[in-house]
Amino acid sequence: MVPMNKRDGTVIIEKYAGPHAKAPLVGAGMRVGLLGGSYDPPHTGHVHISLEAIKRLQLDQLWWLVSPGNPLKEQGPWPLERRLQQCTELAQHPKIKITALEASLGSPYTAKTLTYLVRRYPATQFAWLMGADNMALVHLWQDWQQIFRAVPVAVLDRPGQRHQVSSSIAAHVFGKHRIREQEAASLLNARKPAWTILNVPLNYESSTRIRDKHRR
Repeated sequence: MVPMNKRDGTVIIEKYAGPHAKAPLVGAGMRVGLLGGSYDPPHTGHVHISLEAIKRLQLDQLWWLVSPGNPLKEQGPWPLERRLQQCTELAQHPKIKITALEASLGSPYTAKTLTYLVRRYPATQFAWLMGADNMALVHLWQDWQQIFRAVPVAVLDRPGQRHQVSSSIAAHVFGKHRIREQEAASLLNARKPAWTILNVPLNYESSTRIRDKHRR
């Protein structure tokens, strides 16, 4: 388990040095999608949106960035090692890679992770992927505007949450940089900031629903 604690409002985590600590191998010019989350637990919905993103964005790889925890949530997730094992067992696809890079870097903050990746792999084309629910709250994340300026962003529509995207603060701030969904395949080549919305076929599975079911 990777413990988290807060000091002066900043989340401090113990660095992870397990088998998933390193970033997956990538080559120059590869197109890589980054899907962050606690994966507490991972489920078929994660696989569903991953496969859609791979197809629509023409990705060579899609990384599941399994976070040590969510700085905005008081209650921590299940131990990191358990969630990594579950992800590995579920994501049986050659283009989906599992990594605990954020924990190995010692930070749960997306902006810091992206800054590291862009500097470490300058010849790789990255895109940040997130659900409509996260788009509605991304303005609460640390250095959130840097996320949009670091890499292109694809917002994956989720059931019942499509209205949250257009009304979000992020959509208003970066509204003129939105790319039409029909041109999503060009997102990773676009000048940053750039973002788009992908209307993904409905899949109602979620980590919250699974956790609630097990509590009954």
